[in-house]
Amino acid sequence: QEWQNPFATWDPRDFCNISEIVLPMDTYWSPPIFILERVNGQNPELNYMVLMHNGIFNSTRPFQVTLTCSLKILKFPFDTQTCNLSIASFLYPAVTDFVMKTRRTPAEIMKDTKSLILTDGEWKFTNLSITEFTEMMDDKGFSVVTYTISMKRRPTLYVLNLILPTCALYLLDMAVLFGPSSLEEKINFQIAIILGSSMLAVILNNSLPTSSNKPPVIGTH
Repeated sequence: QEWQNPFATWDPRDFCNISEIVLPMDTYWSPPIFILERVNGQNPELNYMVLMHNGIFNSTRPFQVTLTCSLKILKFPFDTQTCNLSIASFLYPAVTDFVMKTRRTPAEIMKDTKSLILTDGEWKFTNLSITEFTEMMDDKGFSVVTYTISMKRRPTLYVLNLILPTCALYLLDMAVLFGPSSLEEKINFQIAIILGSSMLAVILNNSLPTSSNKPPVIGTH
């Protein structure tokens, strides 16, 4: 965060060429903002800010938060999800008192994100867009900045553990069904196929995400 206070300025030549100082967050006014989609998180212990001689404040605080996101897993595990991260403040009207602006472009933020996230997790960032708008509440407009994050799931693990075994099981079932085996052997093998399918269904039920209105195609029989 960066903002300016015209009442907190000084001439560095009058104070041993000191051009910036570090102060606690409660020393001066700071922007009261919060994340709209936040349901849980950890507050940072770094409650300090840097004050420049020209009245510009700079505060960098890391946050680890849990957000609500509407998932669409119909194409699981080849799905792409889009989640919003909205930063707002409903204490000061945007028209007269408080307006939020982004300093960096989405391309710059994406570049920094890819340089920081070095682990090969389940998700891969694909796109980031920023929207600045005014939210109307009680006939007052409040400044809101929304980061729209697009993520693509890496499907390799699910393909190897779920899709390929399921396809091999049903191909074997078709081969035995139309093969020259006797009726008794076919019935015994069909029972084995049903038991194997039931085990795969249990594994699939524990692996699939549940927060979606429509089940994935791979889980629909």
